[in-house]
Amino acid sequence: MSSNGKVIPHTPLAVDFWHVRKCPSARLFFLSHMHSDHTVGLTSTWSGRPIYCSPVTAKLLRIKLKVKEQWIHPLEIGEPYLLPLDDIGKERLTVTLIDANHCPGSVMFLFQGYFGSILYTGDFRYSPSMLREPCLMNHTTIDVLYLDDTNCDPNRTLPTRQKATQEIKEIIRRHPDHNVVIGLYSLGKESLLVELAKEFHTWVEVSYERMETLKVLELQDVFTTKQGDGRLRVVDQSEITSAALHDWNSEQSTLVILPTSRTYHLLPSQCPRSSLFGPLLLPGGGGFCLHA
Repeated sequence: MSSNGKVIPHTPLAVDFWHVRKCPSARLFFLSHMHSDHTVGLTSTWSGRPIYCSPVTAKLLRIKLKVKEQWIHPLEIGEPYLLPLDDIGKERLTVTLIDANHCPGSVMFLFQGYFGSILYTGDFRYSPSMLREPCLMNHTTIDVLYLDDTNCDPNRTLPTRQKATQEIKEIIRRHPDHNVVIGLYSLGKESLLVELAKEFHTWVEVSYERMETLKVLELQDVFTTKQGDGRLRVVDQSEITSAALHDWNSEQSTLVILPTSRTYHLLPSQCPRSSLFGPLLLPGGGGFCLHA
C-alpha cells in the first residue's frame, strides 16, 4: 500500500509518515486521520517519538493499531499549541488543528515557526466555513501549502452531501421491498448511516470490527451486529464482488450503494438479473466524496 505521508523539508516535522529510518531528522510526528493509507508503517511497536493528533484519532489509534498510550498526544481542534523543536526548548513552533471535514477525527495542521506558516490539509472536503477559522483569519499568510487535490478538476462539480443524502433516500424509498447494502471503507460516512437509519426507522447492520469503531465515535444508537435486525447493511467495499451480488439477490432483491466519486465497472454478465439497477449505484455523482 502506498503512503500519503510527507516529511516537510527544512523542518523536523513529519505528517502521516512513519518510516523513521528514512527521516532521521524528524522529531515531531503528526497523524491527520486514521485511514490506512496514512498509517503505513505505524504499528503497535511505535516508540520513542510522540504522535500528535485529534482526540478522536487518538482513541482510534489505541483500539485499531494498539499504539501505546504514552506516545499518543491528543490536541484539541482550534486550540494553538506551543511545541518544542529541540531538547532544551530553545526553538519552538505553534500548531493548530483545523477540522478537515473528511472522516471522524480528521484534521488539517497549521504549523507556524522559524520556517514561516505551513498549512498541511491532508485529506479534506472543502467547506466555506473553513475560511472563517480564527487561525486563518488573523492576517495569517500561508507560505507553504500542502493540498489534497483528489478532485481538483475545474470541469467537475461535486454536489453537497445534503443533496447526495436526499438522492440516496429517494432511491431507497422507491424500492421498499429491497434490502440495501452500503459499501464503505472502515472509517467515514457514518453520518449518512445515521440519517438513513432515522429516515427508514431501521437498524443498520455492521460487523463487530466496525462496531468497535462506532462505539469510539459515540454516535446515535442505530447500529447492530445481529444479522436480520435491519434493512440496511454495511460492508467493506472490497466485499462487493459479482459473487456477493449474486448471493444477495438470490435471497432477496438488493440495492448496492457506493457513496463515492470513484468509478466502478462490472460486465453485464456479472449483474444479477433480479437487481433492477444492475448492482452498483453511485448516488449524487460523488456527493459523499470525502475529498476536496
